[in-house]
Amino acid sequence: MNIYVASSWRNLLQAGIVVALRRCGHDVYDFRHPTPGRGGFSWAEIDPNWQKWEPTAYRRALGHPLAIEGYAHDIEALRSCDACVLVLPCGRSASWEFGYAMGQGKKGYVVQFERQEPELMFREATILTSMDEFFEAFGEPQ
Repeated sequence: MNIYVASSWRNLLQAGIVVALRRCGHDVYDFRHPTPGRGGFSWAEIDPNWQKWEPTAYRRALGHPLAIEGYAHDIEALRSCDACVLVLPCGRSASWEFGYAMGQGKKGYVVQFERQEPELMFREATILTSMDEFFEAFGEPQ
């Protein structure tokens, strides 16, 4: 299965989920390493002071070649995936990616190993609350 993993850069579990899915035999898109030898997109590549941007600066930055390239990698992977795995906790981009994938009719899985605020819109997804459930859904590592 071709899987898109959506999460936060701050979520330490994300990297382990990518490795586990690959060991289960799946093709996995990792936004932290979208192509061999290339790290994932970071606003800091455009401007180290990105966190101080006003809305108009943010809007302009979306047209920067690095932002265009980063978006192209992510959206192509989303469009071509069979399933999206949302690893909680996550932020706005991952939530958007997950909703986009589900809206395209892809399978949705939510990895929630710790207490999180409930989200009604996850109702149509499969919520995985342990590694046992994870391996039931994706197979055993090889």
